[in-house]
Amino acid sequence: MNLLKCTVVATTLALSLGSFSASAELCLGMACMYNRMTPSEGIDATLVQVSEAMKAINDKTGDEAIIANIKEALTVSKEINANDKVDRNRNRANDSLKKARTAVKDGDLVAATGFLKEAEQRFSDLKGMLDLTQEDRASQQTHMLNRILDTADPVAGKRK
Repeated sequence: MNLLKCTVVATTLALSLGSFSASAELCLGMACMYNRMTPSEGIDATLVQVSEAMKAINDKTGDEAIIANIKEALTVSKEINANDKVDRNRNRANDSLKKARTAVKDGDLVAATGFLKEAEQRFSDLKGMLDLTQEDRASQQTHMLNRILDTADPVAGKRK
């Protein structure tokens, strides 16, 4: 009887695991939520949304349209994920977008335009941060052997 129970449980488990096929479109977890484009494409898409928001301000489209463009820019900016330095500066640019959204809600379109220009400049500056040379990358690394042996790495942290 015990052998029969184990067989039934094993068969049920095997059938239930086999019934879920893993397709290319299936994506689980946070890793697949945003990484649909490269960081450079994410910057370009964010800049497009920021320019759409500025165009909406100039055309006096309405607060809802401007806020929708700013929210879309904030959403698309989550695609920009290259390294910690880029992420910190992306957060600063997002702060400018949030200030612009608050200014639009308060009815101050002049301040919102200023914040959007600041955000546009900050997002444009992110492209320069993506292009690290190989020497920059080597200077930011401490090799694993030096970490294990707790020895100083003469190359790490130096830039030419």
